[in-house]
Amino acid sequence: MSREQRKAEAQASAVSGVMTHRQIMMVLFGLMAGMFLSALDQSVVGTAITTIANDLKGLDVQAWVTTAYLITSTIATPIYGKLGDLFGRRRLFIIAISVFVVGSIAAGFSQSMYELAGWRALQGVGAGGLFSLAMTILADIVPPRERAKYMGMFLAVFATSSVLGPLIGGLFAGMPEIMFITGWRYVFLINLPIGIAALIFVVAYLHVPHHPKSGRIDWWGALTITVAVVPILVAAQEGQSWGWWSGVNNNPDGSFSNPGTILLYVIAAVGIVTFLLAERRMGEDALLPFSLFKSSTFTMSTILGVVVGAGMFGGMMTLPLILQIVYGATPTQSGFLMLPMVLGMMTASILSGRMTSKTGHYKRFMISGTAFMTIAFLYLAQLNADWAVWQMSIGMLILGAGLGQLMQTLTTAAQNSVEPRNIGVATSAATFFRQMGGTLGVAVFISLLFNSLKDKAPAIFSQVGAALKADPSLLKKPENSAFLPENLPNLNTEISKDASFLAHADKVLAHPIQQGYAEAAAYVFGISTLVMLVAFGISFFVKEIALRSVSGVAANAAANAAEAEAAAEAKLAALG
Repeated sequence: MSREQRKAEAQASAVSGVMTHRQIMMVLFGLMAGMFLSALDQSVVGTAITTIANDLKGLDVQAWVTTAYLITSTIATPIYGKLGDLFGRRRLFIIAISVFVVGSIAAGFSQSMYELAGWRALQGVGAGGLFSLAMTILADIVPPRERAKYMGMFLAVFATSSVLGPLIGGLFAGMPEIMFITGWRYVFLINLPIGIAALIFVVAYLHVPHHPKSGRIDWWGALTITVAVVPILVAAQEGQSWGWWSGVNNNPDGSFSNPGTILLYVIAAVGIVTFLLAERRMGEDALLPFSLFKSSTFTMSTILGVVVGAGMFGGMMTLPLILQIVYGATPTQSGFLMLPMVLGMMTASILSGRMTSKTGHYKRFMISGTAFMTIAFLYLAQLNADWAVWQMSIGMLILGAGLGQLMQTLTTAAQNSVEPRNIGVATSAATFFRQMGGTLGVAVFISLLFNSLKDKAPAIFSQVGAALKADPSLLKKPENSAFLPENLPNLNTEISKDASFLAHADKVLAHPIQQGYAEAAAYVFGISTLVMLVAFGISFFVKEIALRSVSGVAANAAANAAEAEAAAEAKLAALG
């Protein structure tokens, strides 16, 4: 199809507010490429971060590379939603991709960890719009009744990138040099061709008409939500090392070390109060309008999203650790071992999407999705170090099936519960709260995991010591070098970096450690079961609203036409 024909087709769609399947698919390619960028970047850095930190000589600040990205992407999410409603999603999506690509290129050429953290923060500014805007644009062009089918494709992209991320990160980190550039730098530079492809599709095919609405930019909301969210995210990331109730901490020489989590909680509380006051004053122009929560469906689906996010991310973050420590997988291999979860997610999302489109009912998948996740975590709570990999795979398959039913359903419910003109801010709000739930869930569950391990440490090392005392010749084997007396103090650090050496060590030495981690993980999965039981209960209280049969664009076009007609009639009446 020629450029002129594409333009004519886009203009016809703009007038009618209805897009053909071909147009929708062309737009989806661009949206999915953008989402692939965001999802891949979250997982690709994890396996390469140690190599990066060693090369840039900044192991002590490597956490800030992740934290900076998390902070800016989380804060940017609701801002993109509001600005998209005001100025048009197409423009904002192009800006988000461009900012992300620029940040990626700059990150790829960083010369220090602090510089890398800064560019990762810029990446996060772009990433904050990629997911929520993609979901919102989909709502603009596809009616809710049909939307679930297409959302399955987005989840497939998300799941695929989650598996490919560790593989790509490990691959690039393991290469000293590629085309005269250090291998790990391609972890970020790979975003350039993908970003360009996304931009080409979006610029060429995304011609969704924008119906401007008057409104003020909520600057105070943007400022106060930053004050509220940043301390929470920093505390979630650093609480394990700083202490969850620590005061201001200084180094032995008197220099400043960290502000302590108590101060962060106080700042966050002030930020939350001022944010609520600012949003109340802004009314419908607010970043997160209170009117959204007048819909019980939006409120309950958002609460459900927070709880599911906490249980889901908290439990899921434990899986790669167990695959690496208990089963001796490398970070790259653990990505492949999580394929059953991806399979479950993709299958369930496609089937539930088709059934939602056919029947128009979605609440059943909130109930069954949380039920599947509860069963999965309950099953995984029986974990021990003697389980075979296939036994873990069963749990991951069931977990993925639950996720596949839930993720798209929660988004559809939130979007369908508000007026079409508020789809953008509703989508970004639901995404924002789910991210916050997930972030806090990861912090709490990882803390529970390591606190459980701390309690088990004396018994673990007692068993290792007894094994060495019974057979001192074990230390003469090279594969057991990590258990030498001079290396024991650093054993936990080595395990956290790469635990694959446990797979080669003598079982009598490795098994106590593997069993300790398995028991700690089982404890975390048990807590996750309780969280998902709460989510299961909440799912029954979500009121199902009949899915609209028109897209957001068509609904807005009809509303604008009705308003124009009413205004014309009022004008004629005034003249008459």
